[in-house]
Amino acid sequence: MTDRQSMDIPILRLSDVLVTGLINELDDKTATVFADELTERIATERARGVLIDISRLEIIDSFVARTLTELSTMARLLGARVIVAGMRPPVAITLVELGLQLTGVETALNAEQGMAALGWHHAPRPPEGGTRREALG
Repeated sequence: MTDRQSMDIPILRLSDVLVTGLINELDDKTATVFADELTERIATERARGVLIDISRLEIIDSFVARTLTELSTMARLLGARVIVAGMRPPVAITLVELGLQLTGVETALNAEQGMAALGWHHAPRPPEGGTRREALG
């Protein structure tokens, strides 16, 4: 980041997918900086997918919900697909109780399912104790 406030939310790149996660207490300023940085990274790195893990997020407010919706829309305009993974039941309940909708935001039960939806597949490990030749037959 250049002159903007430093951000404590890491954004990792795995091939053409960006992976990030939101922490428990996300204030409005941090949410805005996060959205700006992630949008910039999508464009500069030509990401085709983004996984946002929110499994550590215990509460959500209308501003963060709106930020996720806008981020998803901006990513689609830049050619990337966004999947929000790991939503806890209290977060879902809060969204419903507040009448908030994450319009256009795809969700997955957990990060592994989100990555699979983005085209990543878990490769099985070879049996322990065996050699590569034994594992191949």
